[in-house]
Amino acid sequence: RGSYILLRPETAETLMYLYRTTGKEKYREYGWAIYTAIEKHCKVPSGGYTGLRDVAQDPPVPDDLQQSFLLSETFKYLYLLFSDRDGHDTISLKEWVFNTEGHPLKIRARNPFDLWSKDAIAAS
Repeated sequence: RGSYILLRPETAETLMYLYRTTGKEKYREYGWAIYTAIEKHCKVPSGGYTGLRDVAQDPPVPDDLQQSFLLSETFKYLYLLFSDRDGHDTISLKEWVFNTEGHPLKIRARNPFDLWSKDAIAAS
């Protein structure tokens, strides 16, 4: 019970934010350990990846299912973890924020929901 792994993105996402915020290499080391474990235990010979039903068994038991969030989020956050800390070569966290599905959204200069600002009133 509880010994499965679906390859969810939350840990990789957290490590990316921690590294980008602190610059501490230990977060990259943790991310590299996750990546190499995925490559070793979850990559399938025919291509793609699989979750594991029981990581306590040797060898681990695959679930024969590649979740879409593995590619769209988990690997994206691992990639960003190993990119330039300031995001000059990818996405700067000073200019972009990620939604819950890992999609980058540009940070706006003003609050678009502030309908009572002088600018919003003048434009209406």
